[in-house]
Amino acid sequence: MAFVAVHGGAGSHNTSTDKGIKKALREACRVGLPQTHVSVLNIVEYAIIALEDDPCLNAGFGSNLTLDGTVECDASLMNGSNAFGAVAAVSAVKNPIRLARSILDHSQKSDPLGRIPPLLLVSDGARAFAIEHAIPTVSPESLVCDKAKNTWSRWKEKHNSGSISTTDIGEIHALQDTVGAVAVCGDAVAAGVSSGGLLLKFPGRVGEAGIFGAGCWAQRWERSSPSCFSRHTMACSVSGAGEYITRASLARSLGRAMARSFEDPHDVIRHVLEEEFWIPSKRLGDSHPNVGILLVTREEDLSRTVVRLWCAFTTPSMAIAFASTANPSPKAFVLRQNFASAAEDDNMPLFITAYSL
Repeated sequence: MAFVAVHGGAGSHNTSTDKGIKKALREACRVGLPQTHVSVLNIVEYAIIALEDDPCLNAGFGSNLTLDGTVECDASLMNGSNAFGAVAAVSAVKNPIRLARSILDHSQKSDPLGRIPPLLLVSDGARAFAIEHAIPTVSPESLVCDKAKNTWSRWKEKHNSGSISTTDIGEIHALQDTVGAVAVCGDAVAAGVSSGGLLLKFPGRVGEAGIFGAGCWAQRWERSSPSCFSRHTMACSVSGAGEYITRASLARSLGRAMARSFEDPHDVIRHVLEEEFWIPSKRLGDSHPNVGILLVTREEDLSRTVVRLWCAFTTPSMAIAFASTANPSPKAFVLRQNFASAAEDDNMPLFITAYSL
C-alpha cells in the first residue's frame, strides 16, 4: 500500500484562500498516488510538481519574487537510502523538484573520471544541467504570475519608502510558506520540499529547501531486543524561517531524534522543535520563529504495521492533505490554532496533531 501527504506551508492563511489551497493539495495527492507500480520518489516528485504548477502556492509558478522582481527557486528530494538531490536559486526551470530528482538520479551513477557527483546545483549551473538532461526550461518571465507580481509591487513600494510597521512585518512573514510532500510505499520512504523563498529576498539567497538535512529528510532503522524486533521509517518536509531551520539542520535533527528515542513521536517532535529550533532562534533575535513540519512514520513488527502522519507548527495555521491507495479520495485541512492565546506568554505556540493512515 502507498501513502502520500502534502503541505502548502506554515503561515497565516486567510480563510478566503482555504478553498483554493485545499483544492491544490487534494489535486497533488491525486497526481502523486501511483496508478501503476512506481517508486516512492516518483510519488513525492509528482505530488510536488502539481504544487509547483498551482499559482496559489509559493513554489514554481506562483513563487515569491526577489528584490529584483525575479523568480529564484530552491527544491530538494531524498529517500530512505540516503539518496539526495537539490537545486537552489534556480531560474527558468518550470519544475525545480523535477531538476532535483534528476540530480539525485545522477548522484547514483559512477563517473568515468572518478569525480564525486553533485548533490546540489545552483543558479546558471543548475539551469545548464536541466538543459543537458532534458528537464523543461522556460523564460524566466513566464514563472511570474499576476498574484506574485502584484504582491511584490506592493511590498517593494513599502520597502523603498521605508514605511514598514510592526503589523507589516507580521503580514509579510505570513507569505513565506514552502510546499512539500512525504510518501511511504511498503518499507520505502521519501520526502521533498520546494520553495520560491522569501518575498523580496536577496538574489542568490538559498533557503532550507535547498540544503541537505534542513528542508527534508527520510531514513530507515531497526530496533531489536531479546523480546522484540521492529523496522521503522520516517520522512519529513519542513516549512518556515529558512535561515533558522538551516542552522538547526531541522529535518535531519528530527530523523536522528526519532531513531534514538523510544518516546512517543509527539514528545520527540516537541522536544526537537523547542530545543533545536525555537530556543536558538529566539536567542538570535526572532521573537516568534516560524516553522511547520509534516512527518510520516511507519513501524512494523511481527504482529502489525502502523503508519501515522504528524503535523506540527508554531504559526497560526498550516495546510495539509493526505491519501492512500486504500483511501484514494484525499482529505485536506487548513489546521489552525488560537495563536494569540498560544503565544501570549512567550512560550512556544506549538500545535501538534496526528492521523492514523
